[in-house]
Amino acid sequence: MQVQASILTAPGKSWETATLDLADPKEGEVLVRVEVAGLCHSDDHLRHAGSRYPIVGGHEGAGVVEAVGAGVTHIKAGDHVLPSVVPSCGRCRYCTNGRSFLCDLGETVATGALFDGTFRYTLGSEGFGGFCLLGTFADHMVTPQESLIVMPKDVPFDVAALLSCGVPTGWGSAVYAAGARAGETVVVVGVGGVGINAVQGAALAGASHIVALDPVESRREFATTLGATHTASTVDEAADLARTLTAGTGADATIVTAGVVTSDVIDDAVAVTGKGGRIVLTGVADDPQEITINLSGTMVTSYGYSLIGALVGNCNVRHDIPKLIRLYREGKLEVEKLISKRYTVDQVQEAYDDQAAGTIIRGVLEHRH
Repeated sequence: MQVQASILTAPGKSWETATLDLADPKEGEVLVRVEVAGLCHSDDHLRHAGSRYPIVGGHEGAGVVEAVGAGVTHIKAGDHVLPSVVPSCGRCRYCTNGRSFLCDLGETVATGALFDGTFRYTLGSEGFGGFCLLGTFADHMVTPQESLIVMPKDVPFDVAALLSCGVPTGWGSAVYAAGARAGETVVVVGVGGVGINAVQGAALAGASHIVALDPVESRREFATTLGATHTASTVDEAADLARTLTAGTGADATIVTAGVVTSDVIDDAVAVTGKGGRIVLTGVADDPQEITINLSGTMVTSYGYSLIGALVGNCNVRHDIPKLIRLYREGKLEVEKLISKRYTVDQVQEAYDDQAAGTIIRGVLEHRH
């Protein structure tokens, strides 16, 4: 079959639309009609330093199963599904101890090759990877069953798309990686599409003070509607707030969810964190080879800092996404409100330009079928 997709063909180039061929699912694979895709900043990192081109973007999404290959055991045609950023086998040492975000099946998420090392998207003789073994910026995708989670059919596709990555990544960064607790002071560095969910997670965890640090005024104001108790536009302002709120000690936890992380951003996170504090690194640099942590080991040891990397918020998605759906249904987790604007497949570059300008929190791509 043929699909419309938003693709990248080389580093530094803009997103463009192409008509690609999509092969039938092989053994263990599933064909999904993608209804909605989330426009996460992680996809736009590919414009700067992808592992392999060409590639179909998109790792957030939701849709309907149209066909399954031989050997698919827990998914059937007609199921509503959302994808996991990292496939999970349920059997490796990481999956069995609750850290499915580290599953060994995720080794090709950057190139988009499926488990047999080949690609399902093609144009002529050239194979196109699907980011995170997915490619939700195409109107259909073929992906392993290990990458899909069956969801209730009454959950709206746009809500489910954000629940597939942006919401659990931010929420889990606060609840799991940072271990935010009642009475604590938490600083969130960058309150865009992921950071705003760290704010929600910290609030649900019972943090007394939540400081939203972001240079964009509209984002700071929005954060106050979802749990931020204070806002700051600069690190100096945030550091002063953190010390004032804690009788001089500094933040208990700082969560770095900036869209593009540099060494200056990490330095800022350290500056607002008190002794014994936890610093969670969720955002990444555009270039995966860039050195962003330049800390004195003596300082880290002497101050008792904990530096914690968070992938998908360190969530166990097969357990936590159903939990987040329950919180959404109970009105305790806001999702629809996060969607600032809706785009079509030929507007992906426009969406990321809007995101960079700070005019949206999160956009979604609505496919036409």
